[in-house]
Amino acid sequence: MTASVLVLGIGNLLWADEGFGVRCVERLAECWSFPENVSLLDGGTQGLYLLPFLEAADRLIVFDAVDYGLTPGTLKIVEDDEVPAFMGAKKMSLHQTGFQDVIATAQLMRYCPEELLLIGCQPEELEDYGGGLRESVAAQIEPALDVAMERLRIWGITPTPGRDPRSTLADASIRRTAYEAGRPSEASACRTGDARFFPENT
Repeated sequence: MTASVLVLGIGNLLWADEGFGVRCVERLAECWSFPENVSLLDGGTQGLYLLPFLEAADRLIVFDAVDYGLTPGTLKIVEDDEVPAFMGAKKMSLHQTGFQDVIATAQLMRYCPEELLLIGCQPEELEDYGGGLRESVAAQIEPALDVAMERLRIWGITPTPGRDPRSTLADASIRRTAYEAGRPSEASACRTGDARFFPENT
């Protein structure tokens, strides 16, 4: 029986480098098409709502921004039993604790994927509402994808160039190019707010 693989990006793209994992899956879906046994998912901050997806998967690859206490932009790869501990290495936001709980619950219910691979990137900036990825973190998207693609090849999966027709990416307005291009200048945007997300003053 062919193993089912879930490639998951988690995080909150509204908070700068928190969006690393989501941007990785977005990029993967834009550039590659995968066989039927591979699913790509923007998991956002859904927490326990992700359980059914883990239940259906035999193998799991997760992209995420994780505070390891390293130099910003550093990639760290963690596998299998070590993944839950590193997901909670240093709490950055509610989504990390949430996904740590997702894995723990899946393990308790005995339907956690047999193989886990966490591709984590050390963030540079998290306190910039409406901001995009910093250069040090954005530069690690392609290296992170290389790690994932190599693991998929080890698992016998050969993607083909081209957009995945089954992709369920976020609305075009919040994909990385459009989202970051719409960011106001440093002079007009404060670090804790973005006029695009506040109602007009009345």
